[in-house]
Amino acid sequence: MDRFSISSGLMTASLGQHISELRTQIGKTSTEATTGRYEDLTLHLSGRIGKAMLGQKALADISTDREVLNLRASRLSLIQTSLGTVQESSSGIAANMLSAIGGEHETDVGIAARDAKAALSASLSSLNARYGDRFLFAGDATSTLPFSDQSALLADIELIADSATDSADFATQLDDYFTSPTGGWLQNIYQGSTTASDPESVTADNDAIKSLIRDLAVLAISGPDGPLASLDGYKTLVQETSLSLSSSETQITNLRADLGVYEERNAIEQKTLDTEETVLTASFNDLTARDQYEAATELQSLQTTLEASYLITARLSQLSLLNYLG
Repeated sequence: MDRFSISSGLMTASLGQHISELRTQIGKTSTEATTGRYEDLTLHLSGRIGKAMLGQKALADISTDREVLNLRASRLSLIQTSLGTVQESSSGIAANMLSAIGGEHETDVGIAARDAKAALSASLSSLNARYGDRFLFAGDATSTLPFSDQSALLADIELIADSATDSADFATQLDDYFTSPTGGWLQNIYQGSTTASDPESVTADNDAIKSLIRDLAVLAISGPDGPLASLDGYKTLVQETSLSLSSSETQITNLRADLGVYEERNAIEQKTLDTEETVLTASFNDLTARDQYEAATELQSLQTTLEASYLITARLSQLSLLNYLG
């Protein structure tokens, strides 16, 4: 092998290494031209890398916090929607029943009782609302469906009415049913937890919700053919329950207002995060941003150099072959 062949081989090897380095540099510069950020921050920032990493972590923390806030906002919105449905379902029933029972219009009383039954069904269905795998009104028992259908509740209330000696006795038994830990409400009807670790959540055992369900259930069996109609004090009982329903609706309004406070606070926290993110992003960009036009120009130059290197390598290979054949 002559000296030309040795020299040509060394040059080819050197060019090969140079081409490999160029391709690496092109890959890096191409990424920087696309992202507008230096790929090797350690090399670019040197002693300032710690500051940049802290800024990057702060931005990541903001992203995580925003996801949590968005989750809370979505849950609160769905809770508000469900309670809104409960309110709308019972709207007007108290006034209609008071008018009907006061005028002793049996047909109208029956219609109001039917409306109460429909509202009870709609309310229980709304209170079974879920977000993902989480039942929103089940307290800490988030995987448990709070209610089955209304039939079990109405059957229990009718049984109390059948066994009551008068309307006063019915009211006493009803109180025990809904307030006692061993009463039918907690034993047979509400299957969720009475406690909620999340302060922004609402259980269906909330006093406002439980009062409204109780009132609707009583009115639902208050028709002229229902078991309450035969009790002494029937008319007074229906009137008092109707007034209680109106009060329960007001309590639901107050409950929704309390939730609105949480929603407003959540919105303020989101705005605060937006402001922090703007400031931190600007600071992080000052440290890490790469001029994309400059990177694109450098990329074009590197690609030109690479093409020239490929051309030279090809020519050297041809010369080496000719020298060998000669």
